[in-house]
Amino acid sequence: MHPAGLAAAAGTPRLPSKRRIPVSQPGMADPHQLFDDTSSAQSRGYGAPRAASGLGYPASSPSSQAAFLADPVSNMAMAYGSSLAAQGKELVDKNIDRFIPVTKLKYYFAVDTVYVGKKLGLLVFPYLHQDWEVQYQQDTPVAPRFDVNAPDLYIPAMAFITYILVAGLALGTQDRFSPDLLGLQASSALAWLALEVLAILLSLYLVTVNTDLTTIDLVAFLGYKYVGMIGGVLMGLLFGKTGYYLVLGWCCVSIFVFMIRTLRLKILAEAAAEGVPVRGARNQLRMYLTMAVAAAQPLLMYWLTFHLVR
Repeated sequence: MHPAGLAAAAGTPRLPSKRRIPVSQPGMADPHQLFDDTSSAQSRGYGAPRAASGLGYPASSPSSQAAFLADPVSNMAMAYGSSLAAQGKELVDKNIDRFIPVTKLKYYFAVDTVYVGKKLGLLVFPYLHQDWEVQYQQDTPVAPRFDVNAPDLYIPAMAFITYILVAGLALGTQDRFSPDLLGLQASSALAWLALEVLAILLSLYLVTVNTDLTTIDLVAFLGYKYVGMIGGVLMGLLFGKTGYYLVLGWCCVSIFVFMIRTLRLKILAEAAAEGVPVRGARNQLRMYLTMAVAAAQPLLMYWLTFHLVR
């Protein structure tokens, strides 16, 4: 080529291209890339190369080792906690019946609306009821919802709570309400109930009565008097002392009849089974005990309510 042509070619500048792709520098990311690509970091020069372990495999980082150790430890802790919870539940299930007979308590709360209505009617009008025997099925008493004569704890418990609320209402209408006085009312009622149960159990032991009457049965029967107490206090609030004495007197007679006809089948079981009165000192004591328990109910009903009506 001619020297002039070479000089012209050498002196002529090159035209720039229309689009220049920037060269990626180490440590700089592509501006058009949304996420960092770490899959080929070794090939692009990103990151430090992994040190080889003694066996020729790449050594894991301290963070991956910590994550590996954390999972087994947490799993072991969860398994140990689950085993402790299972052992504790099994221990409670075995020993809870020694202190609280949960299975028996379920029987006394097996009620429905029909049973509650019939039982309340029986407590207020026991005079027309004829059959007072508790029904059994394979030597086991049927649930209260199937037998109105069966004792329950639902009505006594609800009646006791309602009695405390009505007592607070009566004290409030007389400008005598205070939490301490209401607590004293509740504690005194519970104390009298516990004293009744202990006295009856001691009397049954001294008289040597063989009966299927349990402590829970006694609490149920003795707790029925709160129904009449509620009625007496409410009538006293509405109609004064006249309404109080009329309703409470009726409820006292009703609970006396109810207790006589109910407990005579429990305490006088031997004479009731034979169908004839057995004349003897032991049976006379049983009869006196039955009448004493029944007569104590009206006295306690009046004692726990007379100061609430003025």
